Amino acid sequence: MTMLTGELLDSFEDSITDVATAVTLPPEIYTSEEFLSFERHALFEHEWCCVGVASRIPETGDWFTATVSTEPVIVARQRDGSIAAFSAICRHRGMQVAEGEGNSRTFRCPYHHWSYRLDGRLMGAPAMEQTEGFDNDDWGLPNLAVELWHGFIFVNFNPDAPPLAPTLERYEPYLANYELDNCVCPGTFTLEDLPWNWKVMFENFNDGYHANRLHQVIQDFCPSEMARFPVPWSDDSNVIFRENGYTHIDGGFNATRKALLPVFPKLTEEERWRSTFALIPPTLCFGTAPDMAFFFIVRPTSAETIDVEIGYLLHPTSLEHPMFDHLFQASDDGVQVFVAQDQDATTKVQRGLRSRFAVRGRYSWQEESHVQFNRWLVQRYRHHWPTGTESSDGA
Repeated sequence: MTMLTGELLDSFEDSITDVATAVTLPPEIYTSEEFLSFERHALFEHEWCCVGVASRIPETGDWFTATVSTEPVIVARQRDGSIAAFSAICRHRGMQVAEGEGNSRTFRCPYHHWSYRLDGRLMGAPAMEQTEGFDNDDWGLPNLAVELWHGFIFVNFNPDAPPLAPTLERYEPYLANYELDNCVCPGTFTLEDLPWNWKVMFENFNDGYHANRLHQVIQDFCPSEMARFPVPWSDDSNVIFRENGYTHIDGGFNATRKALLPVFPKLTEEERWRSTFALIPPTLCFGTAPDMAFFFIVRPTSAETIDVEIGYLLHPTSLEHPMFDHLFQASDDGVQVFVAQDQDATTKVQRGLRSRFAVRGRYSWQEESHVQFNRWLVQRYRHHWPTGTESSDGA
C-alpha cells in the first residue's frame, strides 16, 4: 500500500503556517524509500541541482562525473569555454562511459568502444555499418540544461527549465561584496554514507536554534538570539536564508573565534558583523563569513543516507598570505569540530525519527528558516503528487 495518500498530503498544511503555529513535517517522510523515490521525481528531476564548482574544470577537456538523482552525468569544459553536462550512459548497451574525473577530447565506452565527442555527440561506433538506418547523429549522449551561478554548476533534466538566477535574487545583496565569481576554491572533500535523510541535512545547516547550544564555546560569538530572517519569503524564490549576527567584528568558526584568513576587502562593516546561511534546494547549502564562503553539496543515496561534498571559497589574496597553509588548516580544524558535533546530532535525529514516539514538534522563532523550507517542499509535493491521491479539498 502506498504512503502517498491524500491524508498525508493534507497533513503538510500544518507545517507551512506561521512559525508560531506550525509543526514539523511527518517523521515518515524522512525514513521512507517510497517517499524518497517520489522526491527524486518531484524535486531532483525537475529542479536545478548543483553538481560542483566550475573552477574544478578550468581547461578545455577537463571533466568530472556526478550523480544527479540516480543518473550518472559527465560535466565537461568545452572548446569555447562553456560547460556541458550529459548522460554518462552509453547509448548502445547502457555501460557507463566514464567515471571519476580527467582531461580528454573524447569519451570511449570501454565495453564496445563507441566514442563520443566532448559535448556528448556520437563520433564513432565500430562495426555498425551493416545496421540499417543507423545514423551517428541520432545516438549522442542526452544533454542536460546547464546554468552557472557565482561559479557553481547547476544542471536540470528539463532542457526548457526557467533560469535559476532570477529565483535567487533575494540573496544577491548579501553576496555582492564577496565577488564570488573571482573566488578560489582550494579543494573539496566528500563525506560518504552519512546516516541521515537529506532534509535533515538541510534543516541542520540552516538551524539558528542550535547554533550556540550544540556548538558551545566555539560559536558563542554567533549566538542563536542574533538570528534574523528576511521577510516575507516568496513562493517563487528558490533560496531560503537567514543572517546571524556576531558579538564582535570579523568572527570566525575556529578555536580563536576570529577570522584567520584575509577578510574580503569590499565587505561593509555591517557585513563583517554577521554570517549568512542559505539553502538552494534540493542540493546546495551555502554560507558566508568575513573571511570565507562555504558550501555543502548534498546527494541522497537512500532515504536515510547521503553523501556530502564540502568546500570553501576564498578571496584570491588568501593564497598569497605567507602563512596560508597554516591558517587554512587552523580554520578547517575549527570547521571539523562543527562537522563532528553536527554528525553526532543528525545521526541521533534520524534515529529518533524512526521511533514509535516520534512526533511532529513545534518550532522556535529561531527556526523560521525551517518553515520557509517546508513551504518550498510542499509547493512541489502538491504539484507532483500522484493522481488519484489528491487531498480532500482538491489541492
